[in-house]
Amino acid sequence: MLSFFRKKTSEDLTTPSTASSSSTEMGTEAAEVALSPSLSQLGYRSAQDLKETIYDFLRTIRDPEKPNTLEDLKVVYEEGIFVQQPTDGNVYVVRIEFNPTVPHCSLATLIGLCIRIKVQRSLNHNLKLDIYIKKGAHSTEEEINKQINDKERIAAAMENPNLRKLVEDCIQEED
Repeated sequence: MLSFFRKKTSEDLTTPSTASSSSTEMGTEAAEVALSPSLSQLGYRSAQDLKETIYDFLRTIRDPEKPNTLEDLKVVYEEGIFVQQPTDGNVYVVRIEFNPTVPHCSLATLIGLCIRIKVQRSLNHNLKLDIYIKKGAHSTEEEINKQINDKERIAAAMENPNLRKLVEDCIQEED
């Protein structure tokens, strides 16, 4: 992913109006850090376009217990996706909020894991994903939010063959 940014030279990253001898004196690395890729450089017309793309991926995830998709059950919804400005490290932040069907849903963590894995596999951009249960929608939302946003817990969960199969079955595209 990062190799895409490293291949560009400082001349590629500056516009004619901002190019100057001082920008080439800074060196390629400094120019890369100073400029973030725009959404258009990532292939999107706007933040709304990125939001719609992410929603298209999420809507096909199947519920672990029911034959319905998360969209059918209104667990995921387009208004629950927020695209924020890039961080200082040039990474766009995408916050995804979901709403479990019941306040004591025992599979909320699995659903959050499915959302994370589906987006990570579907987008080949360097995005920071923040996935949260809608405020007040689950009795243990704080604990679940912590689990589904912890890289080490995600990695450990995906090493479990039974859990991995459950995730794969939920995120698999229908033919």
